[in-house]
Amino acid sequence: MIIAIDGPSGAGKSTLASQIASEFGFLHIDTGAMYRAVGIYIADRCIDVADAEKVEEALKGLKVDIRFLNGMQLIYLNGHDVTMRIRQPEVSMLASNVSKIPAVRNFLVDQQRLMAAENNIIMDGRDIGTVVFPDADLKIYLTASPKDRAERRYLEQIEKGFDVKLEEVVADVQRRDSQDMNRSVAPLKPAEDAVIVDTTGKKFEESFAILTELIREKMKLQ
Repeated sequence: MIIAIDGPSGAGKSTLASQIASEFGFLHIDTGAMYRAVGIYIADRCIDVADAEKVEEALKGLKVDIRFLNGMQLIYLNGHDVTMRIRQPEVSMLASNVSKIPAVRNFLVDQQRLMAAENNIIMDGRDIGTVVFPDADLKIYLTASPKDRAERRYLEQIEKGFDVKLEEVVADVQRRDSQDMNRSVAPLKPAEDAVIVDTTGKKFEESFAILTELIREKMKLQ
């Protein structure tokens, strides 16, 4: 079974998907983490993301692995654990920048489809229901107001010890939304048959209950 959760930055996709995967015994795949890993790989090599040919050439030396330890998803970049590094605030825009490049998307989509070949999965990202798995069993588009999303992201980053200001996070969310929704390749949008869930003003427990009920209803039909 494949469950696709798409939505903008800060909507709570990964946190909810991780908990839901534990609830149902599914494998959770956070595709945003994969794009973040590619983003830092390209940045570390001082490659201009505007030079698509150089980016595509660099991908030949790249290996992104998702591993699981005690239910926690770990991201490895060429054998090195970058799980903590990819969550640094500035990496969000790096991910958005590389996600516009067709070669990067093709590279990661192939990997994402292989991961789902033999597992029940819940995968979150920005084009899962529209591009990666257009035939997913259940498609959810998770969203919330920009203000809510920025405040959630700000609190998450403060809890992780990052020195950020709320106005910076708001601006980052707005930039990321604009870039993701207006890119020419796989723009962020709900799939035509997605269930849209707006979590504005909702606590985590409320959002979790809504999504788990949707999945239980779908599983009864299998």
